Amino acid sequence: MNPGGLRGFTERLGQRAAGGVEDFGYGALLLAESLYWLVLGRWWQQPVRLRAMANEMVEVGVMAIPVLSILSFANGAMMAMQGIYTLREFGAESQVITGLAVSVTREFGVLMAGIVVAGRSGSAIAARIGTMQMAQEIDALRVMGVAPVRYLVSPILVAFVVMMPLLTLLADSMAMLGGGLISMRELDISFATYLERVGSALTPADLWQGLVKSLVFGVLIAVVATTNGFNASKGAEGVGRATTRSVVLSISAIVVADMLFTFFLIL
Repeated sequence: MNPGGLRGFTERLGQRAAGGVEDFGYGALLLAESLYWLVLGRWWQQPVRLRAMANEMVEVGVMAIPVLSILSFANGAMMAMQGIYTLREFGAESQVITGLAVSVTREFGVLMAGIVVAGRSGSAIAARIGTMQMAQEIDALRVMGVAPVRYLVSPILVAFVVMMPLLTLLADSMAMLGGGLISMRELDISFATYLERVGSALTPADLWQGLVKSLVFGVLIAVVATTNGFNASKGAEGVGRATTRSVVLSISAIVVADMLFTFFLIL
């Protein structure tokens, strides 16, 4: 390899690594400052407004219900079809209900909710804050004595933390419904029998594992989206780049966090 080309490659690699560390530190500071305003904002006469949190909850949670319900239902039905087809070769197709119940509540329900919210709400938040950054609206907030993190990030963080567990329960329910319809048809069982088998297969730990993951995923999406929004630059092109980067990094962070959760919980 050309020494000059190798040097350029290592320089670009180092710049990317340094940029990643800088983004991580900036996101950690945003999270810390958001928690500061949530806890101590009233002491400084700058509380986080309930109306702002409610508006963000509607955008993050309520508006995501239709698409999340459809995708979770289809995912549950697909998992049931694949499971029955695979287990039928061993004469164990009835065990698909146990596998479906555990995998949906532990993994696929919360993963589906996280991906949908990251693609839908995370991108919108990054674009909104990036546009405000380009229009110098964030600088205007500082001039007026309003802390931008308190005004923009804290309500978003609360909305994600509150709505992600609820969306996860919705995703679990819709996936189980989709899988149940396929199981009832292929296994020739009633809906009551299906629910009984699901109840016997699940434990509280299965549900709690998914809910704890949803809290972590919500924080990750909120931090990544707001970080990319605040760091947007270079006009409309920069906003588009920040939006795309927010979606990619949010989904990547969710998948890596899910892998780490699974690794440590199984061991």
